[in-house]
Amino acid sequence: MDYKVLDMEKYYRKDIYRHFTMDCKCSVMITSKIDVSELVAYSKQTGTKFYINFLYVLTKALNTRDDYKMRYLYQEDKLVVFDKINTAHYVFHEDTETFTVVYTEFSEDYQAFYDRCCADMEKAKQTRSYGLDGSKLNYFDASYISWLSYEALHVELPDGHLHFPPIINWGKYHSENGRLLMPVTVRMNHAIADGYVVSKAFLLLEKEIERLVEETELMD
Repeated sequence: MDYKVLDMEKYYRKDIYRHFTMDCKCSVMITSKIDVSELVAYSKQTGTKFYINFLYVLTKALNTRDDYKMRYLYQEDKLVVFDKINTAHYVFHEDTETFTVVYTEFSEDYQAFYDRCCADMEKAKQTRSYGLDGSKLNYFDASYISWLSYEALHVELPDGHLHFPPIINWGKYHSENGRLLMPVTVRMNHAIADGYVVSKAFLLLEKEIERLVEETELMD
């Protein structure tokens, strides 16, 4: 869990950061539909799970920019940027209608990440505990709402004005004008992100989907 401590005097958002951590504590959240037609086709073609493939491109996208890898360390009173951010996602238990947190370390090697994620999910299925681990700091929250293709979503963090990791949600994809569209919600703290930074997450995600599909086509 390597990180660098941010020099606030050199931070490009230092004045904005001070305003939104002191005067106006709030977050920025955008829900938008992204085209996952190619990723769905890729998953079917390769016999792999769409859910894990989406987690891979999502985590890869968020690791391309420091804004998505930040965290405030309360005890040290430091704002840090991790070298790598991993994914904390969830397994749903039908029998108890509860969730277990699944921690999967990211690897740019697709197969390594895929295999690791499968193993982590299988392990989580064996328990019914929530499994939240507060010692894991370089993780962002990724939650799939599989029952609904929603139009909007809001995540409220009343005491989360120093919570900086992204919170990502997505719903069921659906057919629209011959394409498969999926709602994705990106929530970030306004101190470290504005509309541009949040919007950029969607653009980076779409780019990583395209890249994964293209790399597979080149290997065929």
